[in-house]
Amino acid sequence: MELWQLKSFRAVAEKLNFTKASETLHLTQSAVSHQIKALENDFGVPLFVRAKRGVILTEAGKVVYEYAVRILDEVEEMREKVAGREKSLAGRVRVAAATQALVYLFAPLFEKFIDAHEAVELVFRTTVSTEQTVIDILNGAADVGFASMPTYSPNLQVVELVEDELVLVAGRKHRFAKIKQIEPQELEKERWILFERGASIRRATDAFFKKINVEPEKALESNDTYFIKLMIEKGLGVSLLPSWAVRDDVQSGKLTQTRIKNQRLKRSVSMVSLKRFQPAPTRAFIDFVLSKKEDLQTFATNEN
Repeated sequence: MELWQLKSFRAVAEKLNFTKASETLHLTQSAVSHQIKALENDFGVPLFVRAKRGVILTEAGKVVYEYAVRILDEVEEMREKVAGREKSLAGRVRVAAATQALVYLFAPLFEKFIDAHEAVELVFRTTVSTEQTVIDILNGAADVGFASMPTYSPNLQVVELVEDELVLVAGRKHRFAKIKQIEPQELEKERWILFERGASIRRATDAFFKKINVEPEKALESNDTYFIKLMIEKGLGVSLLPSWAVRDDVQSGKLTQTRIKNQRLKRSVSMVSLKRFQPAPTRAFIDFVLSKKEDLQTFATNEN
């Protein structure tokens, strides 16, 4: 058994696809297949079940994956200690989060990290829900994720970064535009533009409607923040959005934001990663984000 065989096995186990794994490894698909076959012959059992659209780990494959990750991580840690952290601070970090968080909340932070670590490549993976972000972390498709709802797993390290608030957003010609606080019962008279089910904002919104006993009339559903804001601007409905996602639009006069009387829709945003040895670039990114917690909180809660 060779380390390069374990590397190929881990890539296939994480991608669940030989073609994608071979592209990641910069090898031919035939070479990867031969390596996996050699491992299966060595163990005497199949490690994958072949399917039309990819592969699935067998029970034996799951055991091998657990040990392969541990072995390869320890080898990488050994290399870092021998070579020194400074020489190892090059590579890539795959970051997963909802599109709006990547674009509106974390973009300035990413720019600063890139400027400070030119040898580290940030690769962004947008997800439709917190569940998908967590799945991406657990299956190795991403190194670090940002989640805006409670997340628990014995395999995950979860660190709360900021607390934000959802605000009521309307167009500048809407009747809410000149009202500082909206009575909860007024919300039922409106048409709503909501995120699709599964999104963390939609879950928070649905929980809020249930709490105040309101059944909203839905005009549209979408996971595209830009589209939702555009529809609000055109007067097709109202929505609940993080204040940081509409700050520029409110300042430019395209949208208005207000609060609901006696209600505060607060959420926490956390950073998620695996509880295991992380390569130097990933550790550097995590440390950098943690060092900017106060800046993130200030940005997330700063009033328009």
